[in-house]
Amino acid sequence: MKRRTFLKQSTAIGAGLIVLKSGTLRGKSSNDKLNIAGIGVGGMGRNNISRCADENIVALCDVDQEYAAKTYKKYPKAKIYLDFRIMLDKQKDIDAVIIATPDHSHAVIAMAAMNRGKHVYVQKPLSHSVYEARILTETARKNKVASQMGNQGHSGDGARLICEWIWDGAIGPVRKVHAWTNRPVWPQGVEVDRPKNTPPIPSTLDWDKWLGPAPYRPYHPTYLPDSWRAWWDFGTGSLGDLGCHILDPIFWALKMKYPVSVEACISTYWHEFWTKTEPKNETYPRSTIVRYKFPARQDMPEVDLTWWDGGMTPPIPEELEEGRQMGDSDGGVLFIGDKGILMCGCYGKSPRLIPETKMKQYERPSQTIDRIPNGIDGHEKDWIRACKGGKPASSNFDYSGPLSEMVLMGNLAVRFPGRKLLWDGPKMEVTNDADANAYVRRKYRPGWS
Repeated sequence: MKRRTFLKQSTAIGAGLIVLKSGTLRGKSSNDKLNIAGIGVGGMGRNNISRCADENIVALCDVDQEYAAKTYKKYPKAKIYLDFRIMLDKQKDIDAVIIATPDHSHAVIAMAAMNRGKHVYVQKPLSHSVYEARILTETARKNKVASQMGNQGHSGDGARLICEWIWDGAIGPVRKVHAWTNRPVWPQGVEVDRPKNTPPIPSTLDWDKWLGPAPYRPYHPTYLPDSWRAWWDFGTGSLGDLGCHILDPIFWALKMKYPVSVEACISTYWHEFWTKTEPKNETYPRSTIVRYKFPARQDMPEVDLTWWDGGMTPPIPEELEEGRQMGDSDGGVLFIGDKGILMCGCYGKSPRLIPETKMKQYERPSQTIDRIPNGIDGHEKDWIRACKGGKPASSNFDYSGPLSEMVLMGNLAVRFPGRKLLWDGPKMEVTNDADANAYVRRKYRPGWS
């Protein structure tokens, strides 16, 4: 089916990636309180909701009642649901939805909400596949809902300083960038196999709904509450977990959109050896290096971006003073320009020119990008203001959708290590590798498409 045809179709179910006729958005003044629902309310969902607690938390939905119990207790007036579809159909007073489920369910839930005219806040990455990210972006725009992805660093001052300094020419044209993370901090790679035993499903968990659009497999506690990140069927690995944070200031400052090529090499264990052999198990490799190439953009030259994870980091630049940490404990970025190097930590935090003598000599430009009140901690409130008719949220889907596509393209290369993938971004197509192109869009389990 062609994408144009796909976008025009409608469905009564509204759970899958089929676009319904737009819902009617009720006007809200800045003084009115939104009626907010949370879907996936343990973990990050609990944190996101707590930062919106000045609004009305009217509904909470989770398939894992034990994991969600703390959140349920905190908001006793909220109605409780197991199935987001029933919640969205039954509770008509919902204005906006926070989605913090495992990655594989983001898209079907966000689409169901937007097709009912609900504003959406979706944890990062926006989706599990490149195709889903593209469709979510188009649907948010078409339905005119306020959207925000949960890459909170985008609301921080650090990312804005990086943009202003690079656009000011602080380090000259940037032709090379390195980014790295301390992830994974969960088991993945050759040390992880699909469990062979099948323990009983806890009475507090609806396993079928937890699987959602993913292929069926028996329940096992190894996947919960967080280790699903390691599994291809559910998570997006190290790159999906931290890429939307660490690569965000790069994508923004360097005015990126579509890479023209992506390639990856993988390691079974980061300290032992590299291999181009495709992994035989069902989890992401322990360590990866992903190389993106971006074409020249506006007034910027082509740039090579390299991602490192699983214990691998780029070479320490000579300009970094001895004993000084490169980035921070979660990772970081090195922007390498013709006239110098800019370094920051995860989320774009603590940007500095290196060595520090250059930072002290640099005459900073005037502020050109608006700051978000409370910075990183104000990311959810930035979305709330957009829901009430303010300007679009800082990481709305028009921005975070393409960012997510870029991140997920890296995982496509990780799935096919040693194979340079040529990417036609506008057509959403790997032009030289049919095997890889088949994973641009994933198949859904019956009942979820």
